[in-house]
Amino acid sequence: MILTSRGFAGFILVASITVLGSALLSQYWGGLAPCELCLLQRWPWRVAIALGLLGVLAGERVKLSWLALAALIVFVTGSLFAFYHVGVEQHWFAGPTACTVQTGGADSLEEMKRQIMGTQAVLCDQVQWALFGISLAGFNLLGSLGMAAAAIWAFARRHQPAAPVALPTAPRRPA
Repeated sequence: MILTSRGFAGFILVASITVLGSALLSQYWGGLAPCELCLLQRWPWRVAIALGLLGVLAGERVKLSWLALAALIVFVTGSLFAFYHVGVEQHWFAGPTACTVQTGGADSLEEMKRQIMGTQAVLCDQVQWALFGISLAGFNLLGSLGMAAAAIWAFARRHQPAAPVALPTAPRRPA
């Protein structure tokens, strides 16, 4: 199988549209409101859609190695965002103060009111939906890591020559 720039860009485009489309469907059709970190995690997929579209339109004028490296940067960034969000959900890391539960610290009613009013309705450290114990941030992490692995694979395949293809020949008729 020959890996081309256009083929890899098409893969990036389809995968990224699928992931971002799923996130938007879960928001608008499924009723899952995104938190601040969920919205942040969508940006690498948007960049990947633009990268994939550019690669599909440019075709083989874009070198596969450059496309793979750009995709790797995008998906490693997405993996870092997703890992951070999973860590906030699991309480490994402190999340942004605007979207995590504040534990205590209010000495007065006014201070408690200010904390409540400063907190978003959807909290980053609370899992809204999970499947097999994996939150949406966890699935995003798996998807981003998978796409980063695909970019590494594409980069490694960039110099492999195509296997020779034997074309079928018509049988010769005796003269």
